[in-house]
Amino acid sequence: MMNGTTRRGLSLAAAAGAAAVAGSYLVTGWSRSFVVRPVDQAIVNLTPGPIVTVVIETVGDAGHLLHVALAIAVVAGLFGSLSLIGGWITGRTDRPFLGVAAASGGSWLLAAGLTGAPAPAVGVALPVAAVTALGGRPSTSDGKQSVDAVRRRVLRAASGSIAFVVAAVIGRQAVDGDIGSRDDEPEPLPDAPRSEGVEARLGELDAASLALDSDELLGMVSPIGEFYNVDIAGFDPEVTAAEWSLTVTGETGSDLTVTFDDLIDRPVEHRAISLRCVGERLNGRKLDTAVWTGTPIRPLIESVDPAGDCDCAMVRGEDGYYVQFPVDVLAEGFLAWGMNGKALPTGHGHPVRVLIPGHWGETNVKWLSEIELLNVEEDGYWEERGWEGTGEVKAVAKLWDEGITERSDGRIELAGHAYAGTRGVGRVEVSTDGGGTWTDATLSDPLPDADVWRQWRHVFDPDGTHEVVVRAVDGEGTRQIREASDPSPSGASGWVRRTVGR
Repeated sequence: MMNGTTRRGLSLAAAAGAAAVAGSYLVTGWSRSFVVRPVDQAIVNLTPGPIVTVVIETVGDAGHLLHVALAIAVVAGLFGSLSLIGGWITGRTDRPFLGVAAASGGSWLLAAGLTGAPAPAVGVALPVAAVTALGGRPSTSDGKQSVDAVRRRVLRAASGSIAFVVAAVIGRQAVDGDIGSRDDEPEPLPDAPRSEGVEARLGELDAASLALDSDELLGMVSPIGEFYNVDIAGFDPEVTAAEWSLTVTGETGSDLTVTFDDLIDRPVEHRAISLRCVGERLNGRKLDTAVWTGTPIRPLIESVDPAGDCDCAMVRGEDGYYVQFPVDVLAEGFLAWGMNGKALPTGHGHPVRVLIPGHWGETNVKWLSEIELLNVEEDGYWEERGWEGTGEVKAVAKLWDEGITERSDGRIELAGHAYAGTRGVGRVEVSTDGGGTWTDATLSDPLPDADVWRQWRHVFDPDGTHEVVVRAVDGEGTRQIREASDPSPSGASGWVRRTVGR
């Protein structure tokens, strides 16, 4: 069991660690200079693949909260330990100044080393110094202190830390709220690629959509704020268009570096493209569509005379993510810097991301930084962790809650979206008797872009409770896989089933 001295020491360490994290957050916000960020990235990179898979399939998006919480705990422990060392120095020398200087100086060095940002590291050092000073042992005439005096100092330090944490969070939220009121509005597209083509494409999708009774079901285009977003870490890279560049290196006749201005001066296209996450469950909601503005990858690849025995390339992003592709697959891809007529948002890879037709969303690297032509095949980020998500996306028909509507005439309308990558959706089949009989649903009009979802709709007269089953058939005549499987290792499969009626 811990004695009173040990408990008080750990309490002071916890107070100092919490204050250190709060001080960093107050100064930097949720940015690359936040002291938790590099630790969070290390945890993400070092977590074994089987654990990652269990977390994805068990808690889904909440997995981000788990590794960020762990990173915060680790950081608090590190700086709390430095405060403990400072307290020990104070006790051994009876010189509080030495203990405070050691704790604050060590904290500044550690924070600056972790983040590479010396100035914001002061936001860590000062709170650690304050808690260490509040909890330190003052000099007395006989060198002894009462237990009550020690407890009061610990309580004072802990209370001060809690107050500072609360004030730091409120203060930072106030600052971010002022910034967010201006920055949350998507930026316009760059001057070079005019947006007339975007409006035309958005109009095509709107014209192709079905008329539905449901007011809540997504249309043919997902609003930027509702488009699903999955990253490997909890902190997005902060890359401006002015500082961005893409390097094409490796097995090439000549290396190439492209700036953002160079890129947007190339031929511009506006493509409707759907993305589906390999980690989503069968009837999950990580499937969305947008009109993306950008330029084809093929001319860039061909300009460097690609070589290498494997005819493959590794694509890397600023967040440390990497995916390998066959060169011929990559060449069909698209470098996007716009989304639904606005500049690409930070969370979706600003300023430039990759879009690979017909492949799972995890292949579409955000915050693109490098394309390396390889001589020998290498595993990508998720392949190293046991996934096989770089293949073509599986066909799926979705039936979400908002797609089930009781009409005023007593009939029930079923509606949703279906997606099969570049193979397209040929039809959607619906059964209202658990799979005994099937009816073809009404589909939205096909679009010139193959890699885009279609809406489906079916109306029937209910007679009690019905087990509804939906399945997609792709443009090549292949029916959606019936056998149910978890997302790992190559994407969820199965037919979507819902109980409908009264």
